[in-house]
Amino acid sequence: MRTSESSLSNSLDQFQKIRIAGDGRCLFRSVVHGACLRSGKPAPSEVLQKQLADNLRENVANELMKRRLDTERFIEGDFSQYVRRMRQPHVWGGEPELLMSSHVLQMPISVYMWDKNTANLKLIAEYGQEYGKENAIRVLFHSYGHYDSLKAPCS
Repeated sequence: MRTSESSLSNSLDQFQKIRIAGDGRCLFRSVVHGACLRSGKPAPSEVLQKQLADNLRENVANELMKRRLDTERFIEGDFSQYVRRMRQPHVWGGEPELLMSSHVLQMPISVYMWDKNTANLKLIAEYGQEYGKENAIRVLFHSYGHYDSLKAPCS
């Protein structure tokens, strides 16, 4: 995969935005991309990124089932049907999947949005803080449901 990178900045740091394919698995792709960078590995190729994303999706669905008593109340509709649907490769993930991804990977995940009013990145959510607060996987959420990866300057 070719990645298009552009600089984004907030009041404290600068990040590189790594464009992630919008194929329904962008949340999982952005998380595994960030996990590779966080672990000191090179960015995954398109094929490897897709495989890792699909593997993470399956593990996230399993984690949702494992933690059903804790997570069921946050899922609208039938929980089992939700998890079955989430196992499909082109279904978009959201907050429950970010939380479960942090548990599966045992890594913190920080979610940012671009604030058009201030022209800065804004931290909107953090997951998996019990796994540490330093060097989190960083993803950029776009209001239209897409996720990209954010790379810190030292990554």
